Amino acid sequence: MAPAEDTQRGATPAVNARDNYLRAVRFQRPDYIPVVFAVSPACWHSYPQDWLCEQMERHPFLFPNFWAPALPYAPIYEPIADSRAPFTDDFGCVWKTAIDGLIGTVVTHPLEDLEEYVFPDPAVCMGIGPMDWQAEQRRVQALRAANRPVILGLRHGHTFLQLCDLMGYSNLLYAMSDEDPRLERVIAGVERFNMGIVERQLAMRPDVMTYAEDLGMQQGPMISPELFRQYIAPSYRRLMEPARKAGVLIHMHSDGDIRTLSDELVEGGVDILNLQDLVNGIDWIAARYKGKVCIDLDIDRQQVTPHGTPAQVDALVREAVEKLGSREGGLTMVFGLYPGTPMENVEALMTAMERYAFYYS
Repeated sequence: MAPAEDTQRGATPAVNARDNYLRAVRFQRPDYIPVVFAVSPACWHSYPQDWLCEQMERHPFLFPNFWAPALPYAPIYEPIADSRAPFTDDFGCVWKTAIDGLIGTVVTHPLEDLEEYVFPDPAVCMGIGPMDWQAEQRRVQALRAANRPVILGLRHGHTFLQLCDLMGYSNLLYAMSDEDPRLERVIAGVERFNMGIVERQLAMRPDVMTYAEDLGMQQGPMISPELFRQYIAPSYRRLMEPARKAGVLIHMHSDGDIRTLSDELVEGGVDILNLQDLVNGIDWIAARYKGKVCIDLDIDRQQVTPHGTPAQVDALVREAVEKLGSREGGLTMVFGLYPGTPMENVEALMTAMERYAFYYS
């Protein structure tokens, strides 16, 4: 398995990682807390590559299938994370990035005036590039054969952010506030495309379906709770309903402060809520959701890990486990490594995630 691929969600060291993961999210006394340490492709040209390989080799719990590539290693970047040229996705949105390996931003919105528009075909693409569904079926079969959880889902930013990409953020909010009747057609088109993806993925019998969409800012959400309930939440519920009927666990990810939206998400049927620790508050998360929904905690990338000491990094992970975890389960954790985190803190974080994953064992 290539280095960048090894950091995908679900990679755990147990003989039967799938069983442990499902017991964790179902509050059925897992052997350990499932943890994921995701290394951004941008890290390969921001840290010494030999050092990065050494750390991944030293932490087989986090990287059980890692093998060191021949150095220098040149990762293959997603088109939306490649600085060499703008990328036009399946919806006609044009992306640019300034840093290889970091996902860029949409700079051209094809639906600024809500004119007639032909939506892409989910039979051949995922929205941000072509999709080989037969190859995806083979990948799922390999995961199942390796006793790893099968976690499928929509592309990141499938509904609200897709509308922002199509129309522009300000245009979208104006259309919502003005109750522009043309907006319903656009939302329906995005939902039809997404449902085509959902149906194809559910046919592969996944354990979990993910619906990743950043809704939060540093303080508060990007959309008011009222507009979210009116325009976005109904589409979420319809997209999640087939998974719920199939008995598939539903995972929802959002970066940012989503405290005023999170109840709407959980009440809509989310089983696993992935949210950021410090921007929402570990104490708030514990008071609101501990024992009620599985918390997939996104460990801080803004304060402690880039600016604190190794001891503070260790203390942060321990605090999260002590306040949000239990012997019964209900906690998983993920950290995304990006350029800018001091090397000593990277090492401290890897060690802490391995140590505290067995806190309740």
